Amino acid sequence: MVAKYAEKRAALKAAGEWEELDKLPRNSSAKRLRNRCGLTGRPRGYMRFFGISRVKFRKMASNGKIPGVTKASW
Repeated sequence: MVAKYAEKRAALKAAGEWEELDKLPRNSSAKRLRNRCGLTGRPRGYMRFFGISRVKFRKMASNGKIPGVTKASW
């Protein structure tokens, strides 16, 4: 939805038409986007580098499904 309304929102902002901007859907604003886990959709504990949540990251790393990631031990 953000991509669909991006051009229209930019034009309204540049023109200063704030009343018309208020009439657009709220979810068309880029500020309302939230990073989510690609596997489960979990919104919290998201690891940007891997694109998954911390819960799935730990499980996959323990099973050896993420290359180059090993459990630390000292």
